[in-house]
Amino acid sequence: MHLIRNWTLLLLLLCSAITAAAQQKVTGRVTDAAGNGIPGVTVRLQQTNRGTITDPQGRYSIEAAPGNTLIFSFTGFKTFQAVVSGSTVDAQLQEDYANLDEVVVTGLATSVKRSNLANAVATISAKELYGVAPAQTFDAALSGKIPGALINANSGAPGGGMSVKMRGVTSIFGNSQPLYVVDGVFISNVSVPAGLNIITAAASAGNPQNQDNPSSRVADINPEDIENIEILKGASAAAIYGSKAAAGVMIITTKKGSSLGRTTVRLTQDLGVTKVRKLLGVRRFTEETAFALGGAPARDQFIAARNAGKLYDYEKEMYGENALISNTGVSLNGGNERTGVYFSANRRSEAGIIKNSGYLNNSVRLNVDHQLNDRITVGVRTAYMNTSADRGLTNNDNNSVTYGVSLATIPEFLELHPDQFGNYPVNPKAANPLETRDKMRNNETVNRVITGGEIKATLHQNDQTNTKFIVRGGIDFFNLKTEAVFPRSLQFMKGGLNGASIQGNTNNLNTNLMGVLVNYFEAKPTLTFTTSLGATLETSYLDNIISIATNLLPQQQNVDQASASQLQQFRQKYRDNGIFVQEDVLIADAITLSAGVRFDRSTNNGDYKKYLVLPKGSLSWNLAKMDFWNIEKINSLKLRAAYGQAGNVPTYGAKFLALTASNIGGQPGSLVDTQLGNEDIEPERQTELEAGIDISMFNGRLSLDATYYQKKIYDLLLRRAVPPSSGYLQQWVNGGDLRNNGIELSLNAIPVDTRKVRWTSTVNFWKNTSEVTRLTIPAFPLGAFGNTLGNFFIEQGKSATQIIGTLGTGKGVGVLGNSEPDFQMSFFNDLTLFSDLSLRVMMHWKKGGDNINLTEYLSDIFGTSYDYDHDKNGNGIKDGQDRMNAAGANDASVRVQDASYFRIREIGLYYQVPIPKNRYITGVKVGVSASNWFTFTDYKSYDPESSNFGSNTMATATTRGSTGISTGVEVTPYPSTKRAMFHLGVTF
Repeated sequence: MHLIRNWTLLLLLLCSAITAAAQQKVTGRVTDAAGNGIPGVTVRLQQTNRGTITDPQGRYSIEAAPGNTLIFSFTGFKTFQAVVSGSTVDAQLQEDYANLDEVVVTGLATSVKRSNLANAVATISAKELYGVAPAQTFDAALSGKIPGALINANSGAPGGGMSVKMRGVTSIFGNSQPLYVVDGVFISNVSVPAGLNIITAAASAGNPQNQDNPSSRVADINPEDIENIEILKGASAAAIYGSKAAAGVMIITTKKGSSLGRTTVRLTQDLGVTKVRKLLGVRRFTEETAFALGGAPARDQFIAARNAGKLYDYEKEMYGENALISNTGVSLNGGNERTGVYFSANRRSEAGIIKNSGYLNNSVRLNVDHQLNDRITVGVRTAYMNTSADRGLTNNDNNSVTYGVSLATIPEFLELHPDQFGNYPVNPKAANPLETRDKMRNNETVNRVITGGEIKATLHQNDQTNTKFIVRGGIDFFNLKTEAVFPRSLQFMKGGLNGASIQGNTNNLNTNLMGVLVNYFEAKPTLTFTTSLGATLETSYLDNIISIATNLLPQQQNVDQASASQLQQFRQKYRDNGIFVQEDVLIADAITLSAGVRFDRSTNNGDYKKYLVLPKGSLSWNLAKMDFWNIEKINSLKLRAAYGQAGNVPTYGAKFLALTASNIGGQPGSLVDTQLGNEDIEPERQTELEAGIDISMFNGRLSLDATYYQKKIYDLLLRRAVPPSSGYLQQWVNGGDLRNNGIELSLNAIPVDTRKVRWTSTVNFWKNTSEVTRLTIPAFPLGAFGNTLGNFFIEQGKSATQIIGTLGTGKGVGVLGNSEPDFQMSFFNDLTLFSDLSLRVMMHWKKGGDNINLTEYLSDIFGTSYDYDHDKNGNGIKDGQDRMNAAGANDASVRVQDASYFRIREIGLYYQVPIPKNRYITGVKVGVSASNWFTFTDYKSYDPESSNFGSNTMATATTRGSTGISTGVEVTPYPSTKRAMFHLGVTF
């Protein structure tokens, strides 16, 4: 026994010695090529969850054994590996100029290095998004930065309102806007109308589309909280997201807390001014032209106004405000090895270029990540936003009450200013826009909470494999209150509605939940498998109530202070769920094979129990990583191809027969609607084949990404007319197919890279063409105002975005243009001098793409166009009269105009102020910027990007919201603006 105890003791001592030798403290420093320490580098022990982060000097400490491999990774630098052979391991990281080691999301819970990526996934960093010239809203900040996207503003009104189309037309009547995912939460981007049609009658006269000019809800997000955005543009990349991904996916990741053990506080203050980008000008009259406009009374009125010095530029008076911008923010970033915390608070305030319009956004965010133990981590993301937007009254109307339509009727000699008692003169042809501006109110107020959480648990782990279980979910809730008040003292209220108060209240709740198992298996060092299996559940509930009160009592706004009122309510509730499996295989870190399938269903489908099968597959081969590769100057040469399918669920309620309210003899009841439900309605199905080549040369200083895609949409959701004898007028059907072809090119270069000067440059080019390949219902017009003014027309064998119109009396109808651009290009340059001074410029060129310009048409009708008296073609006839002669001869071509432009979209100059070493302030940054300040275009109105339609407007089965086609129709919009700002940032 004594001998056994001695051997046991000796064995324990040996084991202790082995353990001590196996686990030792390893320290080191991580530096860049110039020898500067890099803070925030992740140092991880290969095949484990153990790791640490470098401190501000680039130093780290970790427990490791000899022979273990340490992996050093940091955004913007190449991943570095080192084998532990002693107690000190230093690392020098090389810049990843081509972002080949950047990790890109490829599934709901998996990712891959960009050097092995098989899809064209665009990435927008925080600096690209908001670090050049900050835009008013998040969606506006995307303009020109996404290859393959066409982005238009449906209005320049404060608070945004954008249309984003990825790789051409995705749907005609279905959803055509991308899915926005913020930290795993599927958020709503619905635009809710305010019920203004009772005032403007914009949706009458043959166009049932909503034209209330609402803002986009994605604009609520604070851009300064965003770390980066990944854009999955096509079905081959987005298929794993199912039937919400037909129009692409924007994966937005917000900032996380640091694990450096030190808390940093950053204060930012931006101050600036915004002004109208362009004023068209007003017609300058003479006695002769005044007489021609309105006879002797108009001539006498002009003479009296001229002699009294009362000739006015009402356009400048309405749109010429130099409005102030203020953006104040504070952020806190800190934590330790187990917990990271990020907190921010921000207040954005911007007055409008029209009096009594403006935008205010207040937001707070708290992101917390915590490692419970070596196997379980949790994360919580919470944001609260409060926004208020005063939108004014712009865009189309058929009652001549909006600002622009009213202005079109007003010659410079008409007096519209209030007298000493506050009484406004009457405009004999329309509303008095000064009175409307000063007395009416059109406000949107939003309170919104977006909260998401994530739990990651390692279920099993050894040297070859690990299995993780990930649960991710979130809610997006907002309450939107709209208030549009038109006092009875307004000129156009008298003798009609006698005052109106339109109050809207909308509650929207989106939830999503996902559970997924991910297994990583290393069969051998050159062969790894990543398997993921999961399920998702998404729900949405929207309740919109609008109360319209007319014949208001004087000085009252409450809806109960009126003698007539009506209520409108729209509710929708649906549930989507899916099951997916995906397998990714990596061979020799050079060949990536991926295959997956999602089974998707929705209560919006005709058969809500039926699963839609959406497969995907991809292959990439990086030749430069193969053993036979010996071309040193080419660091990466990747061939790739991908295929995928996505869906697009039918419009809510399309399968049902709706009931409408009625009142007969004072007795309430319901009538059957004129739209016949279709219980067999199916989702649109989208397939996409994408192929490309990516090349990186000269150690990443020059790289090219080239992509070709073909996207087909089957079973388009369309409306067909049904025989009147049936008792109905129309029905939703799956009635056609559509095809998009396109190319995308991206060239990245670093022409100069020295210790004193660094110049990086990116050039993007993209082009898309579309064709309606099948149509089972008769060709039909869409989204404009008739053939005599230019109209979109859906026709088999033709472009989905063609614009047709009358060619002249007796000449029939022909194609006049196309709203799809011939191509687009963007140019981004960043020049840094002495590491402190940085000049950044973002330029955007859109070639081709036509607008239907009806702003000019309205001013021509009333003889007030700024160029009415010009004679540009030298034919002896005034230009305004020329255009009206063309309209009289049914020639619509004069209204379809080229909307090409070249724009210096953003330019910023920033300086990092040298700060003596101290205990408090670690950095001071100052800068100036301008956005949309310089635009070169021949387009003859306020902005070539504007559109009367296009935002993701709420639609029901019996009413139309926006469509995927009809951007590029301009009717007296809120003019676009340009901005100049001063920036100050202080870090503690």
